[in-house]
Amino acid sequence: MIQEKPLYSPFSDWAFSMSSVIPRTRIRALKEHELKDMIRLWSESGLPSRPKGRDSHSRLKRQWENDPDLFLGAFHGTNMVGVALLSHDGRKGWINRLAVHPDYRHRGIAAALISRSETILRKRGLHIFCAHIEADREESMRLLEKSGYSHETEIFYFTKRDSKDY
Repeated sequence: MIQEKPLYSPFSDWAFSMSSVIPRTRIRALKEHELKDMIRLWSESGLPSRPKGRDSHSRLKRQWENDPDLFLGAFHGTNMVGVALLSHDGRKGWINRLAVHPDYRHRGIAAALISRSETILRKRGLHIFCAHIEADREESMRLLEKSGYSHETEIFYFTKRDSKDY
């Protein structure tokens, strides 16, 4: 098998091959024009979103403009097949909006996105990683546990929203 080079990325030190997972699959930072593909992938993967609020293209674009390297995409050839949106508060890193297209699941893409996310967050000095998972997403919970995450039962998530769209 010929080892392929990663696709070009303005963040080329990040682009890396997942050839051991799926040949021709790469993880890299998303480009601005790919944000719409990310939103589409969320829908195709069954990930709930709030397209009139926090997940609108305009809000995501603003967030991307502030920190584009926190938007990751997994690409099989030129097709976006997985995504992760990272964030942090300076103390903890968050892996948000992790999604893999149904046709590409169970091939290690989500695990590779988690691993790459942790590497990026570590480069920012973060050493605690978190993820929110909806209660009915048992497969996602198993993946996080397999990736070394623990289910915290003593922490509860509270939210206050200015609108149901957020």
